[in-house]
Amino acid sequence: MEKDAKEALQVTKEIVVKFIETGRISPGNFAEVFPGVYQVVLQTITRPGGAALLGKVKLGESDQGG
Repeated sequence: MEKDAKEALQVTKEIVVKFIETGRISPGNFAEVFPGVYQVVLQTITRPGGAALLGKVKLGESDQGG
């Protein structure tokens, strides 16, 4: 599985678990909610600057190390 897809899956799982714990999602509607949340998370982390939202890099840092 691609690194971004795997990371999106983990983040989505954590989000959905929190929603279940707070009663916003039930196990009965999990199947209809999970794919939408996953797509939003994946699109967010794969867009330019999206990695910063997950704390992977700080804004303003470059990959140059300079």
